[in-house]
Amino acid sequence: MTTREARGLAAADSEEESVAAYLQRRPEFFERHPALLARLRLPHARGGGSTISLVERQIEVLREKQAVLESRLAELIKVARGNDAIAERLHRFTRRLLRAPRGAAVAQIESGLREDFDAFHATLLLIGEPGAASAGRFVRTLRADDPQLKSFESLFAAGKPRCGQARDTQRELLFGPEGLEMGSVALVPLGEKGSLGLLALGSTDRERFHPGMSTEFLARLADLIADALRAAPAG
Repeated sequence: MTTREARGLAAADSEEESVAAYLQRRPEFFERHPALLARLRLPHARGGGSTISLVERQIEVLREKQAVLESRLAELIKVARGNDAIAERLHRFTRRLLRAPRGAAVAQIESGLREDFDAFHATLLLIGEPGAASAGRFVRTLRADDPQLKSFESLFAAGKPRCGQARDTQRELLFGPEGLEMGSVALVPLGEKGSLGLLALGSTDRERFHPGMSTEFLARLADLIADALRAAPAG
């Protein structure tokens, strides 16, 4: 590109900016020149070499904006309905724990996870003395000094649910022989900094529990389970 051509482009850009600035300062311009407004033709947004009037183009722009807004609204409605469904499940789970007979909290937690949340791969890893409350394969109990807990130190230190992948040793400890089939897991500390242990949820779907998902619901679920465990009699 020659220097003259570059100057010509710069001058054209400056002229366009001046026209745009003028029209912004004089929104009544086309009211004073209706004939010009009718003669203006713009390239059609869909191409094809056709042209449309300025008014038609404005209508197209408004329709495009409306389509975007409708899409956003539909997404918000979808999220709201999903949140309502989760809230309803959490409500049922809470009532289940409140109605649980004395000493049956763990069994109700297990059945609630399965029936209210379809969590068919779930484990409570509790910190305490072996022989503490258990419900078959659902509960595993380790002493506080058990070296197998070291792999969860960062989880306990953060005190927040973590979703995504887990080590092979962690999955095997939490889910037994089925652990290696878990494509993704959610690890949820129970109690302050995991003082009671953790809840583990597993799925064969690698995308079911991913690092970008919201964990607010899991944190509330952990609070309910921790309170139920504290209220349950030892043994």
